[in-house]
Amino acid sequence: MGTISTRVPQDLESELEAYLEAENLDRSTAVRKLLTEGLDRWRRERALSKLSTGEVTFARAAEMAGLSVWEFAALAKERDVTWVSGDHVEEDLEAL
Repeated sequence: MGTISTRVPQDLESELEAYLEAENLDRSTAVRKLLTEGLDRWRRERALSKLSTGEVTFARAAEMAGLSVWEFAALAKERDVTWVSGDHVEEDLEAL
């Protein structure tokens, strides 16, 4: 396991301390959890963005997001992202 060290502004550190207390977590566990959640959110947003611009197929976007195609379909619907296009329909159907 790698180590990451960073300096944060006082207000962010105060918020982290409140989070630690509310969630009853030690600092390392809390930072890992928050980093994991942030990266998960980033992967999903990136995948939705690439899908909406037609850069990737639906199946590839789901893979990028780390979700099953069904989970990703629900996310795309929730975010009102249109994903059916003539360019990738065959590839998407094959992936299903």
